Amino acid sequence: MGAFFILRRIFIKGRIVKIESKDYYVKISDDEILRCSLRGKFKKEYNLKKDKLLTLDFASLGDWVEITKISNEIGVIESIHDRKNYLSRKAGKLRGGLKRGRRFEQIIASNIDKIYIVASIIFPEFNNRFIDRVIVAAESANIDFSIVINKIDLDENNNSQNWEQFYKSIGYNVFRVSAKRGDSISELKENLSGNVNLFWGQSGVGKSSILNSMFPHLDFRVGEVSNYSQKGIHTTVTGEFKKVAENTYIVDTPGIREIDPYGIKKEDLSHYFMEFKPFLQNCKFNTCNHDHEPDCAVLDAVEKGKISIERYQSYLNILNTIEDDMFY
Repeated sequence: MGAFFILRRIFIKGRIVKIESKDYYVKISDDEILRCSLRGKFKKEYNLKKDKLLTLDFASLGDWVEITKISNEIGVIESIHDRKNYLSRKAGKLRGGLKRGRRFEQIIASNIDKIYIVASIIFPEFNNRFIDRVIVAAESANIDFSIVINKIDLDENNNSQNWEQFYKSIGYNVFRVSAKRGDSISELKENLSGNVNLFWGQSGVGKSSILNSMFPHLDFRVGEVSNYSQKGIHTTVTGEFKKVAENTYIVDTPGIREIDPYGIKKEDLSHYFMEFKPFLQNCKFNTCNHDHEPDCAVLDAVEKGKISIERYQSYLNILNTIEDDMFY
């Protein structure tokens, strides 16, 4: 009787640390990263769910995965572990048969401990609307976050101190830094220890410069800002996930211009504005959107100066971008 052998695939656990196009770079040890593709079953699953699927990608930066090795440099992703959390936004509207209001979700990164929302005080100008949108995205994902105000060496009018006090008065953690001079860089670096830290901000605000000042060996590309538009020139092609110390990782993400938090209903938005919470139970209607309804405790708090008009305007701006017929 002839002998036969059963070939058993060996699965290796790793983490996606970079994504370029359809290539997933999976770190399986401190010294080994494999370039991987997704197993064909994921495409089959996509075809089966294409009328219901709202997420652009199966795998994202920071995912823990199981892979099989094809060679010393190449592998295949066989399965993806459940995520403890992830940061996402609405993807740009895609061409095709999407119904009105239906938007896909773009996952930025997963399994994150802290988010650092980076803004510059000038060049480009400080954008509190962007910060407030990222705060909502972080709050809705239940991820701890801090605000980092960069380029304070250019702040002749001390506007950074005003914004620091503004956000600290709400209850948020704020760092005022200068990547150029080194102001508060050591304090920020100390805050990263023992965590997976995602840095996110608009193009040109200095994310890569801040990371280089903390970890010079990373050598992230530093972008320039257009003199004409004061908008950043994109330099980071893809997000990168890097180990910088024992149990400490940073995720540098591409600079973006706008963000729309994904999957938030109008009736839930106010819960992601910390200073609204003491007033929410005092509205006349439990379905109050705090826009124009009568006997709204939030509107009353705005009129009495208990909630800042700046934050309330951010709330209205986000409220107006939430589609009534959004799919969840």
